[in-house]
Amino acid sequence: MKIAILGTGSVGATIGSRLIDLGHQVMMGSRTANNEKALAFVSKHQGINAAAGTFSEAATYGEVIFNCTKGEYSLDAIALAGKGVNGKVLIDVSNPLDFSNGMPPHLIPSLANTNSLGEEIQKRFPETKVVKTFNTMWCGIMVDPKMVGGGNHINYVCGNDASAKNTTINILKQFGWKDECLLDLGDITNARGTEATLLIWLRVYGATKTGAFNFNIIK
Repeated sequence: MKIAILGTGSVGATIGSRLIDLGHQVMMGSRTANNEKALAFVSKHQGINAAAGTFSEAATYGEVIFNCTKGEYSLDAIALAGKGVNGKVLIDVSNPLDFSNGMPPHLIPSLANTNSLGEEIQKRFPETKVVKTFNTMWCGIMVDPKMVGGGNHINYVCGNDASAKNTTINILKQFGWKDECLLDLGDITNARGTEATLLIWLRVYGATKTGAFNFNIIK
């Protein structure tokens, strides 16, 4: 499958590398076609199933799109992707974090409580099928859930389109996620809850000095 990664940070590089290992073709998108981090990503994989381009070029290329941009810039980045996102499944792993007052960050007020970044993306790009997932954990665990607890921990999925969620879940299972550890919360409004998880996640990270942990549901 051809997959676009919007964003050149550690999350995008980690997900993109795992997708290439699984045999997918990946284009990493950024504001410019010659972004140094995107070119380094291509070089790391020796150009095999790896390419770089603008946000628009990557979105047009991908059958599925991962939004791995910083939450404060996600709406602008997707707008730059243009019509390339129309009709596509967009897997949103970003969080609306405001670091203006240092650590720990807070949620951007307009994208919290009665709204969320996932919802706002869906509102502004109604022809895109937005699925929120992976935003409650460190990127290492996203692509290798067995890293902690034998993979027995929770990952949430939410979105308005059932087929888009199925497409997303199929990719997550390729990463090693177990069916019983994938919890479909319902429509995209549930991103309000998963994005708010970052408020406690970041504090646990600060206390333990590691991102190699995740939460689970015990019944």
